[in-house]
Amino acid sequence: MMNSMEKPILDEDDFGAKGGSVVSAFDAFPKSKPQYVTRTSGGGKWTVAMSIISLILVWGEVARWWRGAESHNFAVEKGIGHDLQINLDMVVKMQCPNVHVNVQDAAGDRIVAAKRLHLDPTIWTQWADHKGVHKLGRDSHGRIVTNAGWKSLGYEEEGFGEEHVHDIVALGKKKAKWAKTPRLSGGYADSCRIYGSLDLNKVQGDFHITARGHGYREIGEHLDHSKFNFSHIISELSYGPFYPSLVNPLDRTVNVASANFHKFQYFLSVVPTIYSVNSRKIVTNQYAVTEQSKEVDERWVPGIFVKYDIEPILLSVHETRDGFFTFWVKIINVVSGVLVAGHWGFTLSDWVREVMGKRRRSSGGVGVLGNKHGYDE
Repeated sequence: MMNSMEKPILDEDDFGAKGGSVVSAFDAFPKSKPQYVTRTSGGGKWTVAMSIISLILVWGEVARWWRGAESHNFAVEKGIGHDLQINLDMVVKMQCPNVHVNVQDAAGDRIVAAKRLHLDPTIWTQWADHKGVHKLGRDSHGRIVTNAGWKSLGYEEEGFGEEHVHDIVALGKKKAKWAKTPRLSGGYADSCRIYGSLDLNKVQGDFHITARGHGYREIGEHLDHSKFNFSHIISELSYGPFYPSLVNPLDRTVNVASANFHKFQYFLSVVPTIYSVNSRKIVTNQYAVTEQSKEVDERWVPGIFVKYDIEPILLSVHETRDGFFTFWVKIINVVSGVLVAGHWGFTLSDWVREVMGKRRRSSGGVGVLGNKHGYDE
């Protein structure tokens, strides 16, 4: 009978791995046999929670790595620039023979731009409705998609709208050509599409569109004032190499003249800009613009006037991205941190639950054998 009350003899080797080499004594990851490991619902909940948190944090880290880090640096432009290219695609609601396009720069050169640009007859209603709203189409977000001034390159956005430098550099490398003017569908050509590129001096200048016989002293008949209409649509106005994938502030601009004598003025500050990712880069220009539009009397010259000034600073936008090894180290750190925090959270919650169980057992018992009131398994 006394033998039946003796404590069973437990073999400590049954609770762990068998003895091995001397190196096993330094094992920082002690192991237990599966039959001595208990799985609980609380541990399962913590595991699911840690898995979800790990996925969210890992996804955020991957997205951050893909975006890269952008740095913007301003410096005085050290290079000596001589030429500046202007890219224009505009529709003016006047017939082509009645439109004069000229450029006058600070060097004193005057360029008859109409001889270097393409002037195609077109119909205003092909580009805008009677309210002056662009009607060449809109994307799923309701934004205007003109596809004017360049050949479709297989993407919807015409744009500087790309948020990341690597997207801008990739799209800027694609070759583009000026698109053809829509065919006249038997209607009367009441407008003129002006498009093409101009190579000018890299100095301050004025680019203006006026009516025949107005603005400069020229031989020929002056255009009747009743035929003035400087309503216009700007599909492209950029400086530097022609990158149709980059959207500039005046792209997709629609301005309607309220009278025959109407003067549109645009004041541009052009900033040379370099976008670079690793060894790839594109050199272009950005600009800020201020607009003034008003009716004028016959003492003024109506038209569209673009005054541009070249800023003496250079903006460099560079994108960097961590190496693949560094990226994986960060992923491992994120997952490890979640596991450690989850382990401590589970241990703390288990300890709190155990303490609360002991208190209920100590306050719930009445000293009678077999009474389990207040005991929480």
